[in-house]
Amino acid sequence: MSAPVAVIGSGIGGLVTALALAPQPVLLITRAELGAGTSSAWAQGGIAAALGEDDSPELHLEDTLGAGDGLSDRNAARAIVSAAPEVIAFLERHGVILDREENGAFQRGLEAAHSRHRILHAGGDASGAAIVAALAKAVAATPSVTVMSGTEVRRLLVEDNSVRGLLCVRNDRAIPIETGRVVLATGGIGGLYHASTNPAGNFGQGVMLAARAGAALSDMEFVQFHPTALASATRPLPLISEAVRGEGAILVNDRGERFLAETPGAELAPRDVVARAIAAEMALGRKVFLDAPPALRARFSTRFPAITGICARAGIDPATDRIPVRPAEHYHMGGIATDIDARTTVSGLWAVGECAATGLHGANRLASNSLLEAAAAGLAAARDIAARPGIATSHSIATAVPPAAQTDRVRSIVSRHLGVIRNGPALATAVTALLPLAQSTGPDADPAVVALSVAVFAALRTESRGAHARSDFPEKSAHPHRRTMTLDEIFTAAGTISGAHPIHHSLARSA
Repeated sequence: MSAPVAVIGSGIGGLVTALALAPQPVLLITRAELGAGTSSAWAQGGIAAALGEDDSPELHLEDTLGAGDGLSDRNAARAIVSAAPEVIAFLERHGVILDREENGAFQRGLEAAHSRHRILHAGGDASGAAIVAALAKAVAATPSVTVMSGTEVRRLLVEDNSVRGLLCVRNDRAIPIETGRVVLATGGIGGLYHASTNPAGNFGQGVMLAARAGAALSDMEFVQFHPTALASATRPLPLISEAVRGEGAILVNDRGERFLAETPGAELAPRDVVARAIAAEMALGRKVFLDAPPALRARFSTRFPAITGICARAGIDPATDRIPVRPAEHYHMGGIATDIDARTTVSGLWAVGECAATGLHGANRLASNSLLEAAAAGLAAARDIAARPGIATSHSIATAVPPAAQTDRVRSIVSRHLGVIRNGPALATAVTALLPLAQSTGPDADPAVVALSVAVFAALRTESRGAHARSDFPEKSAHPHRRTMTLDEIFTAAGTISGAHPIHHSLARSA
């Protein structure tokens, strides 16, 4: 098989890229059905866009930089927040129906660390599902897009630092695909954690594919934990959107104490602050609850129908009951290093959405910036690809088909040592355990590559900043900087941290 452009993943980033490239032919490859198994479809909060009369891209930019805790790339962030009008127009043009007031104006919600009401929703608190459903329908109706579902990409085929093809598996059959242009839109790393709000099958496949192909990774240590996942036995953990706190719900412990009352921003402080505060309460053996009835009461079910259903399945009536919550892995700020055109350091390879590190989020993502970023990056990637001539592919590259990934061993290591609060000895233990798995050719290897990258980046950041908190380095460095590394460099650093001798290149890059 061959394809002029291959897009891997069918969340908002992949769908927007494929639609924006029309009428150029695109092969869209997805492990599940179109739009299924994506974090985008689970997003409740909405999409941040500075469209109000009291708002501006500059205000949105400053809020983003503030949440990013000194590590956001200002130029990348400005480009993305300024793209909001184009993104919203694109979504509406492709069938997304955004919630509006009776006078026709957009309904605009407030979320943590935003200085203005700027969160747009579609279908209330089921925004991600509504957006993905509309875009998936548009893709299915677009003749230039061929959808290849039930297909997993196991390796990128690379020659002279340029993409030449893909090695895929479908129905246990190996399928090589010749292509010189690939867009990774594979989502996050939630499958590496026991407690996560993300699809369990997403362990960072795009990051792994890019790293093995020689692409640089950035900001891998910054893993955002959503403060308020429903504390239950359900996996993945259902999310209780930040918008509930935006409507006035407060956090209390089992003593009835509002433990965030004296914190700047209180319940609407940045997510890393709230997550650490809840984790601290839990470390003391206390339970934490989201108390919505005083602010919302019967209005809860109208404002948050999806969350009402989630709570009902757990035997909770949020109009009268407190909702038990806990932090859970929610979003990865790090990933494949990209520029403002979504280009990676490998020629012919672009990355959009959560698998990419654009520099927008810095050390901590501002609420509801993720859907905006994914769509804006998809539009940018499509423009860049359309402006470039096709790249010659090659029949000569071959590689063995690696085994299907297994995450259980890696998930145990990551959940134990790479959580909300970290420390040097625990990080060294994680690196030591993950390095031989990442260097192996077994089923643990691919998820271990991603997990090892997180652990190494975290071990090298000897400060606490944004979503990266270390008990042994609680203060911020006076000179913050972002870090970018290739997989070979990660293996070398891991060998130094663990005292082991790393295996280079041949196993690091089986592409």
